Amino acid sequence: MTASARFVGTASLLVATLCQAQSAPQPTDTAAAHNPVIARNVVLVHGAWADGSSWAAVIARLQATGLHVTAVQNPLTSLADSVAETRRILAQQNGPTVLVAHSWGGTVISDVGDDPRVSALVYVAARAPDAGEDFVALSSKFPTMPVRAGIETHDGFTTIKEDAFLNYFANGVAHDQAQVLYAVQEPTAATIFSGRTSAAAWHTKPTWYAVSRQDETISPDLERFLAKRMNATQVELDAGHLSLVSHPKEVSDLILAAAGRTPAN
Repeated sequence: MTASARFVGTASLLVATLCQAQSAPQPTDTAAAHNPVIARNVVLVHGAWADGSSWAAVIARLQATGLHVTAVQNPLTSLADSVAETRRILAQQNGPTVLVAHSWGGTVISDVGDDPRVSALVYVAARAPDAGEDFVALSSKFPTMPVRAGIETHDGFTTIKEDAFLNYFANGVAHDQAQVLYAVQEPTAATIFSGRTSAAAWHTKPTWYAVSRQDETISPDLERFLAKRMNATQVELDAGHLSLVSHPKEVSDLILAAAGRTPAN
């Protein structure tokens, strides 16, 4: 083989190697999770059959670290209404903001988390649909949880019967506290659960997820599936669905990690 032929062959090999390197899948960048943006604010979005007071113990812990915290009073009348209210609260934040949701509220933050103020997303035993996804169909692939039998509908709005609320929705919460939460549960539009998002901010924002191992409302296996699909930084809590009430320290620590802050003692 002549020198020129060897040169042509080597050059061709180099070009092919470079083309393969450029077309090969690139590893996911997890640097944002290990080095999160230092956030100034936290916005909390509650889920179905609850109100903003469900975050009370978490709020106190976050405020103790100097964070500015706002709990959205989620109207639960439609996905569009919940999105609009959350966007209104986000517009009032000054600086990087961690957007957090519990339960159905995860649908809302998936849709609005593309706001440039949002530095990170945290899901607490929450839904996390993809854009345009039929989440009801996805959920049907996982076990139906016991709380479902206790849901009743009046005039287009759903509530949970007392026994189901105490035993399955608020399992793991002290009885007296669970009774208060039952009394203040916010009726939720029956149509809200089939609403589809137009975005899925978890594709582009660093994400954290708290799985509730004892959840009787959303299947823990579905929660694990969602966390893995999002490539979220994940923790598992030995808690029922209302981990934000029964395990406020662990939930707060996860939010603080997303905010680039040191967990409180």
